[in-house]
Amino acid sequence: MDVHYVAEADAIEEGCHQIVEIGGKSIGIYKVKGEYFALLNYCPHQGAQLCKGPVCGTTMLSPVYEYDYGRQGEIVRCPWHGWEFDIRTGRPLVEGKGRLRKYEVVIAGGKIGIKI
Repeated sequence: MDVHYVAEADAIEEGCHQIVEIGGKSIGIYKVKGEYFALLNYCPHQGAQLCKGPVCGTTMLSPVYEYDYGRQGEIVRCPWHGWEFDIRTGRPLVEGKGRLRKYEVVIAGGKIGIKI
């Protein structure tokens, strides 16, 4: 696997992301609680550019008629149909939905690298 350095680490602020192209692949790089994560910019449902969707939180388990919102900044929601995915793992929040392709992120010399 090759490491492709694509951005300065300080260019992506907390809770934000940047979309880059590497070898014809569109990849979103996210900064969540000081850590960087990279996901393929492709929703497994119908191929939307997932990384153009909002970064948000989600409702948590709670008693009936109560809504507890949490995980702010850790979830990306598909802009087409609202499917939600964990930015850290690429896993869907609803079981049985397709998982996102995740890439390893390397930080060296203040630069963000993606292993592909």
